[in-house]
Amino acid sequence: MQINNYQNYHETKQHTTAEFPYNTYPCSIPLDFTRIPLHWHDELELIVIKKGHGLISVDFQKKIVNAGDIIFIRPGCLHSIEQHESDSMEYENILLLPELLISGDNDLCATQFLRPLMSGSVPVEIFFTPAVPCHGQLTECICQIDLLCETRPDGWQLALKGYLFQFFYILISNQKKKEHASSPRLKSLEKMKLVLRYVEEHYTEPVSIEDMAALTYYSKSHFMKFFKLHMGTGFIEYLNDYRLTIAGQKLKNSSDSVLTIAEECGFEHLSYFNRLFKRKYGTTPGKYRSGLH
Repeated sequence: MQINNYQNYHETKQHTTAEFPYNTYPCSIPLDFTRIPLHWHDELELIVIKKGHGLISVDFQKKIVNAGDIIFIRPGCLHSIEQHESDSMEYENILLLPELLISGDNDLCATQFLRPLMSGSVPVEIFFTPAVPCHGQLTECICQIDLLCETRPDGWQLALKGYLFQFFYILISNQKKKEHASSPRLKSLEKMKLVLRYVEEHYTEPVSIEDMAALTYYSKSHFMKFFKLHMGTGFIEYLNDYRLTIAGQKLKNSSDSVLTIAEECGFEHLSYFNRLFKRKYGTTPGKYRSGLH
């Protein structure tokens, strides 16, 4: 799995099959990639840390995660995964569409529990460490699911659904006292999604801080502070990094000239593109394409 699979902030890559929308696969940082940029998708995601340490951010909550931790990511949540210092991390990704467990519009389990859980109206913990009382129960469900996916006996899909229902029962029965996310925080999340979606859809065009301030109904100075606070970098730096990542992919996957790719990625001046590209990748676009970096 390559980082370009996760480059779009609103990720539309199909992780699961239509007939059984569930998938699980192992990942390793930095062997597979050093980071998965901030993104979101329609699947629910569970991240199970197997070895080492890393950094995971979910809806602006960033934490160091360790072996044994389970991270619960609702559909639509902004999240990222990255290397912590020089540490390595091995983890399992579990992805499923909520529809896997919903039998129809009148499904009581869906209307009273699953849909509220997936939408966030039932608040649950995000980071489950071994210190959390229900951690052992959740881990046992995942171990049984992993065993089913590995051996695939007849009817394994039925048993997998059963363990998923058990997993969500444990979540709901142990999280009833958790407070809801505050309205200002939810508003900030939606505004950030709006900004990131705009970048994804308009990175080929001129994009300014003034544009983003107007989009979010902030003043220019307030938008700059807002973006830096939540993303840890300035907006222009982030925009350029997004464009450069796309440019790197195009250099590897197309025969277009460097000038054409620079222009397609929103850079008006080739010299500026070359300078930023070398700063990010440590080599020129031409050498990067030929594999000489």
